Amino acid sequence: MNRIFSGVQPTGNLHLGNYLGAVRNWVRLQDQFQCLFCLVDLHAITVWQPPEALRAHTREVAAAMLAAGVDAKKHILFVQSQNPNHAELAWLFNCVARIGWLNRMTQFKEKAGKNRENASVGLYAYPNLMSADILVYKATHVPVGEDQKQHLELARDTAQKFNSDYGQDVFPLPEPMILGAGTRVMSLRDGTKKMSKSDESDYSRINMTDDAETIDLKLRKAKTDPLPLPETPDGLEGRPEAANLLGIWAALANGTRDEAVAQFAGRQFSAFKKELSELAVATLGPINAEMKRYLADPAQIDAILSEGARRARALSAPVLAEVQDIVGFLKAV
Repeated sequence: MNRIFSGVQPTGNLHLGNYLGAVRNWVRLQDQFQCLFCLVDLHAITVWQPPEALRAHTREVAAAMLAAGVDAKKHILFVQSQNPNHAELAWLFNCVARIGWLNRMTQFKEKAGKNRENASVGLYAYPNLMSADILVYKATHVPVGEDQKQHLELARDTAQKFNSDYGQDVFPLPEPMILGAGTRVMSLRDGTKKMSKSDESDYSRINMTDDAETIDLKLRKAKTDPLPLPETPDGLEGRPEAANLLGIWAALANGTRDEAVAQFAGRQFSAFKKELSELAVATLGPINAEMKRYLADPAQIDAILSEGARRARALSAPVLAEVQDIVGFLKAV
């Protein structure tokens, strides 16, 4: 059976970019695949997190995913740390993956920056944990953004090397799934930068917790340029903010940016922003209301996540037992 694994870090509220680029696509994939949706809190702590904030963010992200349409009964929604099989397989992969592979990971270089010597070992080695996240379920497909493709390639290399080292066809080579328009939503304050929950300015993003008034305000204040909207797609060249806002409209309307250009050709940003705001509120409003319902009952969220972890452990335990036997570990008696 084709099986999808997807993970999201619970390090803050999900925003519009997360919804359009990931969560909405996950919801659509539920009719085609067996899906595991994981809140990867072990990845989150590769950079220090305040404990109470981590707990709150984990529940908030779970609520957002449930509100957006993730079906936790038909599929599996769980917290990474509640399935220790991930961490054990990650250690085994630490002994399979090569240092040279990790040295090539561009995200570590970007996140560690000039403080590379002071970065945690976890931040350096977390691609091996990502490989374990996927392969402990023998997942066949992984929805990824462009910035995660390199990590999936490492997971494939690790699976292939393990299979080769032990002469057995244990792990599949998971395939990337890069999905549709809206996979790269940019900041509302700078159209050249990706929308991010770590940006200091809350006006750079639309959070899934934002109400209708806040969404409207942020879109009205979104950076633009003095020209009207272009008449043709070629007119977006050198206009990143216009391209971003038209791309957001296209993704929310389930259309293309070329269609958005055709619809709003030559119009002023003020009129376009009004229609964009109405569309965003219509899309995110019901999700926001459902999120608030879940967050009002944290015990319900915790119960859903605990049941998901139980089901995840049941899927991964036989895989880990198989690997332990192949490696040569003694079985407990």
